[in-house]
Amino acid sequence: MAEHMDAMNLDANESAFFKRELEVVKAKSYDVKWAPNKALALLPVDSSLGAAATELTYRSYTRVGTAKMVSDYATDFPRVDVYGTETTIKPHDIGAAYGYSIQEIRRAQMAGFPLETRRADAARRAIEDKINTIAFSGDTATNLVGFLSCTGATEFTLTSGTGGYTWATKTADEILADMNGLVYAVVAATNGVEIPDTMLLPLAQFNQIGTKRLGTYSDTTVLDYFLKTNQYVKKVEWLNELSTGSDTSGTRAIVFKNDADHLELVLPVPFEQFEAEKKGLAYTVPCLARIGGVVFHYPLSIGFCDGI
Repeated sequence: MAEHMDAMNLDANESAFFKRELEVVKAKSYDVKWAPNKALALLPVDSSLGAAATELTYRSYTRVGTAKMVSDYATDFPRVDVYGTETTIKPHDIGAAYGYSIQEIRRAQMAGFPLETRRADAARRAIEDKINTIAFSGDTATNLVGFLSCTGATEFTLTSGTGGYTWATKTADEILADMNGLVYAVVAATNGVEIPDTMLLPLAQFNQIGTKRLGTYSDTTVLDYFLKTNQYVKKVEWLNELSTGSDTSGTRAIVFKNDADHLELVLPVPFEQFEAEKKGLAYTVPCLARIGGVVFHYPLSIGFCDGI
């Protein structure tokens, strides 16, 4: 009888039952990771408009006229004046929602699972993804302008290296020449009025300059040397959107003056959620954000080059 019990086999249902009894479910979950949204971290944000405003107008002024040498009793003083222009943008809403049924609430309470929190986080992430997309690429349906859609920026043309134009085939010195050339192109085009302080690169090129040494026996990387010797740029960052940021879907590098006096991401409402709406045996929670795209006060302060 003992031998018979030792040799007993469990059918599929019984086996599954015992396996479930031995299973331990960790309290920590390992959720799918998503690429970071960097718009709010990299761009100055203007939230001053308020949720109710339908338009936002920016004014800019310039002076005309020059002074001249005059003599005693002169009456022909040259006249100077100022004139202004206005730019108006119209913010638009971004919406998403999450919901749950009465039965789901009961099950979540029994299991101790934060159902509402996870779904609220998913709605927030969906809105943040859309904000990030508009901040960098704009939105043609609503005529919102993105950071990569700036018109009037200073363009720098790469020079060919020993192996071509792309950084993958260039030496450390040739890459440094491109990086400095892009910065100095903005300074030269504006006669020193605009001084960029931030450079953005595609992730692959950012990693390349962070590991490429100046020479076989040097511990200094291209990135280290550039930040140490360039008198203007204080920060170099990576941005995934620049891997296809050019007009031909190629790589792009950008330099700009990173402050609110030069450009702003208009974001009157970053995120808000409203009271749950009950319909039948389910609840829906609408969520909202409001965005006006990127406004460029001084487009020439931005420089770019394609094909790195």
